[in-house]
Amino acid sequence: MEQTAPVAAAEQPLIRKKPLIISGPCSAETEQQTIETCTRLAATGKVDMLRAGIWKPRTKPGLFEGIGTKGLPWLKKAKDLTGLPITVEVATAKHVEDCLAFDVDVLWIGARTTVNPFSVQEVADALRGVDIPVLIKNPINPDLELWMGGVERIAKAGIKNIGLIHRGFSNYGNTEYRNAPMWHLPIEMKRRLPDMPLICDPSHIGGRRDVLQSLAQKSIDLDFDGLMIESHIDPDNAWSDAKQQVTPERLAELLDGLVWRQETTDKQEFLTALEKLRQQINHLDDEILQLISNRMAVAEKIGTYKKENNITILQPNRWSEIIDRGVAKGAKLGLTEDFIHKYLDAIHLESINRQNRVMNG
Repeated sequence: MEQTAPVAAAEQPLIRKKPLIISGPCSAETEQQTIETCTRLAATGKVDMLRAGIWKPRTKPGLFEGIGTKGLPWLKKAKDLTGLPITVEVATAKHVEDCLAFDVDVLWIGARTTVNPFSVQEVADALRGVDIPVLIKNPINPDLELWMGGVERIAKAGIKNIGLIHRGFSNYGNTEYRNAPMWHLPIEMKRRLPDMPLICDPSHIGGRRDVLQSLAQKSIDLDFDGLMIESHIDPDNAWSDAKQQVTPERLAELLDGLVWRQETTDKQEFLTALEKLRQQINHLDDEILQLISNRMAVAEKIGTYKKENNITILQPNRWSEIIDRGVAKGAKLGLTEDFIHKYLDAIHLESINRQNRVMNG
């Protein structure tokens, strides 16, 4: 299935194919490791583009921070041997310059760079006058405006072929994955930029190989355009991110197990049934919003009584009671505890704001 992106120039098809599969080692470690990984990936016939980390921004000093520029000839050789395009992460103007010198086909901006507008601008300035596709990963923190800002800076540099990579977000309390998916954020980016390719990086979201397939399928079901998955000839002994990498052959098996879905169909029976169900959703949403409005009116009355009696807005015991009651009731109705907490948090915050306006407005 072909996808047309308004930011993509006709002569640059590299990030417009759907599905687009990008794979390669987290880090280029040695020439032999880089070449063998890439050639084995190419032999699977499943991969459209090769990747390898040349410079590795790490959380703490002392960790392996990439082989550096001397790894670019290895990746260039892999490109020549396989015929597949190559992509590399860049964070500075010098990185851009070096990649262009070794015919890198696509650049990507990593999460630790996207979070810093000064760094993104440096990369953007280095790209002026260059015709090369650029992928932009979400920033580490869940901030859509930073992600949008990165897109805008690169676009203003004259880059026409831009794509997005969702790799999850750092989030306090997240224990299930290495980075919390927060699927609503890439979904919102897709709503804002509907024709811009959106790729999922389940390797960095999951942080371990046993969840790669389920995360990949989830992104596909949300109409993502492709995947970036890390692969290594000897994952357990990789110099970085060993737990989340898979062999090229295992990657092929994983990809074979995925179901790629289409956004819509021309089957009239499906379209008619879907429209009826969507109308039911619309009516239910109207009723829910009306009930929430009624609830807020009651919260304002409570605010009036609190003001008259000089009582604080926040009542911790009452809030705990609401949560416990909501979780218990939600479980009986088939609603997850996570959803109930998010729903009640939003309701509670709006109630506090309403009462604050009554008491102090």
